[in-house]
Amino acid sequence: MADVRLPPALGCLLALVAGGLTTLSTAPFSLWWLGPVAAGLLYLGLPALTPRQAALRGLCYGIGLFGSGASWVYVSIHDYGYTGVPLALLLTALFVVGLALFFAATLWGYRRLCGPRLAALTFAGAWVLGEWLRTWLFTGFPWLLLGSAQVDSPLAPWAPVGGVYLLSLIVALTGSLGVELLRRRAWAAVPLAALWLVPLALPDQWTTPRGEPVRVALLQGNLPQLIKWRPEGQRQAVDTYLGLTRGLDDDVDLVIWPEAALPMFEDQAAPILERAHAALPAGTELVTGILQRDARGLYYNSVVGRGDVEGAYRKAHLVPFGEYLPLESLLRGAIAFFDLPAPAMTPGPEEQAPMRVGSLVIGNAICYEIIYADLVAEQAREAGVLLTVSNDTWFGASIGPLQHLQMARLRALENGRPVIRATSNGVTALIDARGRVTARAPQFETAVLEGEVTATDGLTPFTRTGSWPAWLLAALLVLPGLRRRR
Repeated sequence: MADVRLPPALGCLLALVAGGLTTLSTAPFSLWWLGPVAAGLLYLGLPALTPRQAALRGLCYGIGLFGSGASWVYVSIHDYGYTGVPLALLLTALFVVGLALFFAATLWGYRRLCGPRLAALTFAGAWVLGEWLRTWLFTGFPWLLLGSAQVDSPLAPWAPVGGVYLLSLIVALTGSLGVELLRRRAWAAVPLAALWLVPLALPDQWTTPRGEPVRVALLQGNLPQLIKWRPEGQRQAVDTYLGLTRGLDDDVDLVIWPEAALPMFEDQAAPILERAHAALPAGTELVTGILQRDARGLYYNSVVGRGDVEGAYRKAHLVPFGEYLPLESLLRGAIAFFDLPAPAMTPGPEEQAPMRVGSLVIGNAICYEIIYADLVAEQAREAGVLLTVSNDTWFGASIGPLQHLQMARLRALENGRPVIRATSNGVTALIDARGRVTARAPQFETAVLEGEVTATDGLTPFTRTGSWPAWLLAALLVLPGLRRRR
């Protein structure tokens, strides 16, 4: 199939622009329609490139995407990692380029293995296989997946069917088929129309409400991160959360504190938690994120409760450089950024039973875990409500917390489960089973967010299967385009 041949410099420029447009498709900009435009710009002229040229195009796209969409990592490194500006810029650049290499590898493999036959389909399949690789390799980083921006678009009904990777596949297909349609390939109109018309026939709701509404109160302490682990920071945290808890209305059924609300271990915080629970009306439960340590000297980032609470949750998917240090013997002490403020965490079990809190069965995802669609679906299978506690102070006033909220909304939509999101300084929110924010606290303020949550029953197709059908479909789209060797 003949294709447009762009000058190399123009192709790379368009790829950089496409990366920036993908960021604009996500929160807080939420211009979801730019996702297909970005995919189309990257596809334009791609089938005519050599594998090396395609890899360069993918690298430029990745730099445009992560340089604009994940720039918040600079805040974590510089503002909270005690790192000077030049070194923080260097580490941020290495982070961006390292992630961009995933797109370089994806497009190199696409042109190396696939011929011009059915190029529009194989491009979309290769895109999703690249996202799958980025989700799991080197502990994974499924941030800014192409489908994440579609939670408010007409494509959103696909989410409970196949999850974020099916949305990515559809968005990439829309871009590549759109280019083919502009090139007067009339056949592209049929699958393109189907992708956008089928959602009109899909159910609005795959799950049903179960039981009575539960009134919850989410406490947002808005404590300064830089002194959090010092004695004065610990005292401030205790005073803040005890004061907010004592000031709650009597009609609250469940009180939730965010991730590591008290900067100490559970055994140290036990008397404080008992005082907080004792200050609540009878029948009101308390749940908080907190660090735990066991007799073996292992440390965990956990969610625990007081009152009528059964079980606890230990974070299974840890953040490198935030909760543990890869190559610790080489890196610790090299620069201040590598010196973790708390001991290195140990991951909890991959499969954990949900917590039972009063009448609610709650599936958990601590902070970063909410971006892993399959991990959340695992929790949702046995739970009626999803809870994510987070410390987004590390993001500062960047776009990171708003992207994080958007991914939490997509998890709610994928699983047909309401999501309770309690954070240290925002965005604290209540999200219904269709991914809509029903209540939200202001960022960067000490606040209490009260509202009602109703558990849901039933499973969406995505909750039942996870992402493997979307990955399989992506592989099947690639197979017909593989080059035939003599």
